[in-house]
Amino acid sequence: MEIRKLYTVVEETWREGGRELPNRTRKAAAAAVLKNPFAGKYQEDLSSLTDAGEQLGELLGTKAVQALGIEKSQVESYGKAAIVGEAGELEHAGAILHPKLGKPFRDAVGGGKAIIPSAKKMGGIGTAIDVPLHYKDAAFVRTHYDAMEVRVPDAPRADEILVVLVVTDSGRSLARIGGLKKDEVKGEDGLR
Repeated sequence: MEIRKLYTVVEETWREGGRELPNRTRKAAAAAVLKNPFAGKYQEDLSSLTDAGEQLGELLGTKAVQALGIEKSQVESYGKAAIVGEAGELEHAGAILHPKLGKPFRDAVGGGKAIIPSAKKMGGIGTAIDVPLHYKDAAFVRTHYDAMEVRVPDAPRADEILVVLVVTDSGRSLARIGGLKKDEVKGEDGLR
């Protein structure tokens, strides 16, 4: 895995709906821009990208938690995404995000029983992606349905892949649409 750049950003919301928030909401994204070894050619065996995903799960998960300045046990939501430069293919993002990235990412954020929501797309330099988020121990906690838009100004180039992991320290600040609440989670199956 050849990384050109690591990029970390923290979004902190102080006001929402015309009100000052009693508890500010914070999201952190950690991204890696890496060379796509299969740009411009078809490759049947994508195991090197799968292995890169495993390494990135730990690296970027840890960086995102550190950016928030919290203990990993305090992470509430998570999500992952990738943008493949135009000389690659969407399956390259899938190879990084899905088979092996999840376990080390969960380890970096102190666990997580819910599926890690994801997004992937093709794009050029400066393309933004909305990284979907939800509560890490139960997918149906509506207060934590959210997303963070992430963009790295000079990535991905045609022969690169931009991989992004996002964590939060809370749900949406003024959530009031009902549904399962965080304190009602049983945490048995990753759903409720």
